[in-house]
Amino acid sequence: MLATAELICETAQPARLAEVLPRFLSGTPLYQRTWQALRGQVPTTAADLARLPLITKKDIRRDFPNNFLGQDGDLEALVESETIELEHTSGTSEQRTALLLPRRWWAEQEKRALELNAAAAQLLATNPETRRVTISSPVCSSEICYTGVPSREERTIGNTLFVSLSRLPFLWSQAELKRIADEAIDWKPRFLDVDPVYGVVFARYCQAAGVRLPSLKFIICSYEYVSVVHRRILERAFGVPVYDLYGSTETGHLLMEDVSGQMRPSLETAVLEVIEGDDRGIGELVVTTLTNEIMPLIRYRIGDLVERSEEPYGTRYCLHGRVADAFMQRSGRRVTTREVDQCFAGISGIAHYQLSESSSGRWLLRFVPDQEGPTAGDQKRLQCRLVELLSCEDNLALEATDLLMPESSGKFRLGYPARAL
Repeated sequence: MLATAELICETAQPARLAEVLPRFLSGTPLYQRTWQALRGQVPTTAADLARLPLITKKDIRRDFPNNFLGQDGDLEALVESETIELEHTSGTSEQRTALLLPRRWWAEQEKRALELNAAAAQLLATNPETRRVTISSPVCSSEICYTGVPSREERTIGNTLFVSLSRLPFLWSQAELKRIADEAIDWKPRFLDVDPVYGVVFARYCQAAGVRLPSLKFIICSYEYVSVVHRRILERAFGVPVYDLYGSTETGHLLMEDVSGQMRPSLETAVLEVIEGDDRGIGELVVTTLTNEIMPLIRYRIGDLVERSEEPYGTRYCLHGRVADAFMQRSGRRVTTREVDQCFAGISGIAHYQLSESSSGRWLLRFVPDQEGPTAGDQKRLQCRLVELLSCEDNLALEATDLLMPESSGKFRLGYPARAL
């Protein structure tokens, strides 16, 4: 087997764990019981790590920030001294959770992930000051806060221009879309950083209005699951590759799609485990972060499903969406967001969709049409695929709509199982 740089980095992860875990476990109040139970025996292998307890967002919220800083920690002083940034999760799957991130940590781990893609790595190496336009749900962070209507100057942070002012993209007016397009054209971004649904609304406007972004090299989709229907429209409108960047505010970016279409792990950022896998190898992702000394997460249950494969050149992952968005057949077999989304492959005329299951066993697929919408034949093919996948005995209806609503966080869900309603 060829000892690539990636394989060497994978092989080095146990040593990195042995270096940071004693410090994280002994110095963080949240893990004191675990550390005492270990009696100084430091986990250094995947099997060792798997014996430690799992944590969730509830553990992060419980007694925050004392669970990380200790009783003597002064959060206000740390924020004022710009030692840390106080951030929050989006609140899509459960209540918003406060987070402690080292200053400039987010940018550093994002850069590591982007460099896993050769096109992005080359662009950043050639021009570290590469400009981007971000189109996503407007949220407050340590760098920008959407109180009132911030000016373009207030929405320009370093090399990034934030253009979204509303979390309801399907209600954006033509005037609002023209403003976004005009700002993007003037900014001359080398890439777009988009929530896929927000990006699709912008892409459809650009195509209809004949807007061109000649400086664009590629598009990065992040924030939520990117559907095959989203990719199709983004690629059609802008004529550049679309890459998926996966992670979370609390863990940093964990996986980056490379130019061949495979999701590569950011090995310096975190150790990834897959637990409770089914017979297809699809299981829940568990994350141990390696670079956040202030708020280390050890065996954090992130709430997403992945499929892991060991390739000769390194480990690869396939994203399957949120655990909470997966459906269940009557047989008990799990149907993931990815499996549902694959039913849309080759089906044109759909810009976005939401599939919901009622407690009575009825299913409804609501979709926003793209251009002329799907043909009758495509609708029938899609319906047959979904009925077969979900084993729902033709109890599935399709409904076109001009408006699909996001969660309160501004993010969109593709699936609404009956148990989640």
